[in-house]
Amino acid sequence: MAFDYDLFVIGGGSGGVRAARLAAAEAGARVGLAEADRMGGTCVIRGCVPKKLMVYASSFREALREAADYGWSVAAGGFDWPRFRSRLHAELDRLERAYRDTLARAGVTVHDARAELEDPHTVRLATGERFRARHILLATGGRPDVPAREGAELGITSDEVFLLDRLPESMLIVGGGYIASEMACILNGLGVAVTQFYRGAQILRGFDDEARGHIAGTMREDGIDLRVGTEVLELAREGAGIRVRGSDGSDRVYGALLWATGRRPNTDGLGLEAAGVRLGRRGEVVVDRYSQTNVPSVYAVGDVTNRLQLTPVAIREAAAFVETVFHGRPTAFDHSLVPGAVFTQPEYGYVGLTEEEAREREPVEVYVTSFRPMRTAFIGRSERALMKLIVSRASRRVLGCHIVAPEAGEMIQLAAVAIGMGATKEQFDATCAVHPTLAEELVTMRAPVRTA
Repeated sequence: MAFDYDLFVIGGGSGGVRAARLAAAEAGARVGLAEADRMGGTCVIRGCVPKKLMVYASSFREALREAADYGWSVAAGGFDWPRFRSRLHAELDRLERAYRDTLARAGVTVHDARAELEDPHTVRLATGERFRARHILLATGGRPDVPAREGAELGITSDEVFLLDRLPESMLIVGGGYIASEMACILNGLGVAVTQFYRGAQILRGFDDEARGHIAGTMREDGIDLRVGTEVLELAREGAGIRVRGSDGSDRVYGALLWATGRRPNTDGLGLEAAGVRLGRRGEVVVDRYSQTNVPSVYAVGDVTNRLQLTPVAIREAAAFVETVFHGRPTAFDHSLVPGAVFTQPEYGYVGLTEEEAREREPVEVYVTSFRPMRTAFIGRSERALMKLIVSRASRRVLGCHIVAPEAGEMIQLAAVAIGMGATKEQFDATCAVHPTLAEELVTMRAPVRTA
């Protein structure tokens, strides 16, 4: 049977591009890739990159206040959103070109069209072209999941935040996950009056309870009107705004509403059912540890599998796929110890088990410290940092590390190396502290605050 390609990738995000490049450049495979939208996917175009640039932009309001308290003469005007947005989109354009150039240098043929499966080896493009491929990789990512309710169309999602012509004076954010909480902090920092509704008892469900309580308290102190146990009952257009009635009895008009109520895998209209590819309850592509579906020629990586929805995970899954399929070295990415960061203000960095998870598995010791960082304590600010280690009482290994502090994402990356190597609490303690820093608290917590 003749094939046009050794590999055809559907999706030009981080996972798809990495798999295509490695298969073509390192394994010498004939590779085609189809992308219906912009190259770079959610992370580059609608997620991590523009979000982090907005985090930087939003942090300067507080930085200017601190500068004044430290003795600088500061004369700050308002935030110029159109100017920032223009530079932001120029940067996204640059990154998209870089992705395309990388694929071209590797010898990957890019098709700017939507693709779907006709059978386990055939891909049909929206242009009408058909290609036969020995292997097909699904890397179509995910999309915001908007509630199916009356008036839902009045709101926007995280995809559209970066496209706004102007920032509203006020915004209601609905949701309690990391995207909702990050956007609340970002927009608050940019001068938007932010209200956040979450129907659960506490934001950031699934993260460490102590850490998420600390973050919620800090968000409220920073002026975010965070309301848990609250849902949208009714919403309707009123003038240029949106009137929202909440289950807490509130009734007011907001300049805009942002839905941040979860994400859903992009599997609609891909022909997966016809090709016999099995889907899960939320529409995700079901795969084994090698990212292979129940159809032997079809694989999937990244958010479309609904495993861990993180860009570095998609990239590592893609590399493992190439090792397995094109180098003959079966490789499975280990999802059990993946560090991450939530870019609230302050940031939350984490790796390993939460206290709640660890307690269910074995007896543990919990080491926690909460303190006012030197930088802000000096100028009379009340915000506190949190450092937390969860330790196995039997093996003494550090099972989890949680940091809520400025630049926590930078700190957790290095902590993840130690924890991934199986470091014990005593090895943490034996490490000399770097003083004066926030991070030194990780190696100076001597006594547990509780055991379980």
